[in-house]
Amino acid sequence: MTNDSPTAVLVVVGAGPRATGLLERIAANLPALWERERTLHIHLVDPHPPGPGRIWRHEQSPLLRMNSMAEDVTMFTDETSTIDGPVRQGPSLAEWAAQFADPRGPRLAPYTEPADPEVLAELRALAGTDFPTRRAQSAYLDWVFRRALADLPPSVTVEWHRATATAVTGPPDGPQQVRLADRAEPLSADLVVLAQGHLGSAPAPAHRAHAAFARRHGRFHLPPDFSSDADLAALRPGEHVVLRGFGLAFVDLMVLLTEGRGGAYRTEPDGSLTYLPSGREPVLHVGSRRGVPYHAKTGYRLQGLRPPLPRHFGADAVDRLLAEGRPLDLRRDVWPLMAKEIGFGHYHELFHAHPGRTSVPWPEFLAEHDRLHWYSDAMTSLVARAVPDPEDRLDFEALDHPLEGQAFATPDAFQEHLRDHIAQDVARRANPAHSADLGAFLALLSVYGRLPRLVSAGRLSARSVADGLDGWWHGFFSFLASGPPGFRLRQLLALSRAGLVHFLGADLRIGTDETMGTFTATSPTVPGHTVHAAALIEAYLPGPDLDGTQDPLLRHLHRTGELTEEVIADPAYTHRSGRLTVSPADDHVVDPRLGRPHPRRIALGAPTNSRAVAAFARPRTDAPAFRQNDAVARALLRALGSGALTGQSGGGPERHEIDVGVKAGVRQTS
Repeated sequence: MTNDSPTAVLVVVGAGPRATGLLERIAANLPALWERERTLHIHLVDPHPPGPGRIWRHEQSPLLRMNSMAEDVTMFTDETSTIDGPVRQGPSLAEWAAQFADPRGPRLAPYTEPADPEVLAELRALAGTDFPTRRAQSAYLDWVFRRALADLPPSVTVEWHRATATAVTGPPDGPQQVRLADRAEPLSADLVVLAQGHLGSAPAPAHRAHAAFARRHGRFHLPPDFSSDADLAALRPGEHVVLRGFGLAFVDLMVLLTEGRGGAYRTEPDGSLTYLPSGREPVLHVGSRRGVPYHAKTGYRLQGLRPPLPRHFGADAVDRLLAEGRPLDLRRDVWPLMAKEIGFGHYHELFHAHPGRTSVPWPEFLAEHDRLHWYSDAMTSLVARAVPDPEDRLDFEALDHPLEGQAFATPDAFQEHLRDHIAQDVARRANPAHSADLGAFLALLSVYGRLPRLVSAGRLSARSVADGLDGWWHGFFSFLASGPPGFRLRQLLALSRAGLVHFLGADLRIGTDETMGTFTATSPTVPGHTVHAAALIEAYLPGPDLDGTQDPLLRHLHRTGELTEEVIADPAYTHRSGRLTVSPADDHVVDPRLGRPHPRRIALGAPTNSRAVAAFARPRTDAPAFRQNDAVARALLRALGSGALTGQSGGGPERHEIDVGVKAGVRQTS
């Protein structure tokens, strides 16, 4: 290969954390897979800044925070990563922030201080167990992007187009044309990667009906949306608002409608919080399927040895399930192994960190635990004998249905009950005496990364994917593992005591009253009680929906029949997931016109049926997204480096470029 070889061209649509992680893996794998003299040009297409992208952009409320501690956020592979490419360890968010605390300490290249003085002050004081603002995470992702660029050789150049990609065309054996909004000429590429991240979608029919009701009566309605993007200005002070959803989207909305409107919290001598209203807040009524908020994130570290995961639900266990050659049901065939893995993580920490609360030696417990089915009388007996206090036992059914069978005579009685429930959860998740919960959490992460392979193998029944994986499991995982920091629930308690948040209960039902022109909310948790409200907010994120996607490029491909929605069908049921189908072998977009994956189009992350959506991860958890990024980066470099795809794409139209100072050869289209 000589310098006369044509430049290979890659277009990546989306420049957020997923694209940044892919770029880091390209840089890591280049020395082994790329000839030094060969040139590669990478176009990044995103209207939002590369690194943070839209979700983590700096331009959002400084009140919004992550739900992970700073030491639990990384964009880098480590010794646990099962990848073919080289491991290139890098700092977690906490380790990166530590350089700003000591003005005379070492610096991590490329060193740049955040321009926002509030973010810089936060980073200087940030502890590993703090929950950072999203603006701090934005600064970290910006640095990761810049480091990936700095690791590229001079023969590789990167150009950021601050624009929206609207279409991609081109034959499977020729260059691809990526069209950009407000640009006459397309980008021409040898390969295209779609990495748009989480996407919005048009409201579902039920939401459209509620929106029409709101328009008729001059009311407010918000369908599922990204909280930081939502326009809440029309909600008036004192107005009653029903929010359906009790997870992270609700927490963000709660913050924006209280502190975001000028309220503040005062810490009392006993450590509790009192909310000091500004007078501009609406009154919030919140309920959901479970009727309780997501569990608070733990605010401590493991007290014992890290559990050696996986033990019961690793690759070998998945191999055995697939070898059975029959349709699998998630709850019947797979969940017992998942539950046993999570139980192992829980009890490993309990026995190693708190042996005084167990009554048999760990080796004895483990030997029996290993051989018993999770849902067996013998397992129940073992746990009861070995773990005397029921508070130390893992009871999934009680966790999943915290209000099961409970009904309250008055709304006030339920308010008191739920305040007590929340206070107990906050106390438990802040107390390292209950660190077994963190052991279970780590096992949950391990389990999560094994499930996509079962789906891609086509062995889970359609009903099981719909109701089990995409339904129950996703919600249960989020409920246990993706809750807010504990201080947010303490704020929720203060807002409840101030009369600005009211709890509705479980199995929430939303209706409309045409006579009064109000939305209504009822729950069997408080029989006979109906709330009338002038506004309804669907307090959860939009799910995948190719039919209604707001992404113009995916909408174009869907309407022209150049992509395939994931449809899982068997004689009993058909499940349309709304996800883009990619090849499980290499993440290429399945093109129904070809009857096979398109050789020049790849898709990663949230909109796809790979379901490995977390673009960053907790250190030392062998993150599925990192494995996927590495495999795709290596395949891209082999395909582009072979020369078989290049020579036809050209350099695209003439461009006017400005140097943004990231590194030599890195440009932003003007």
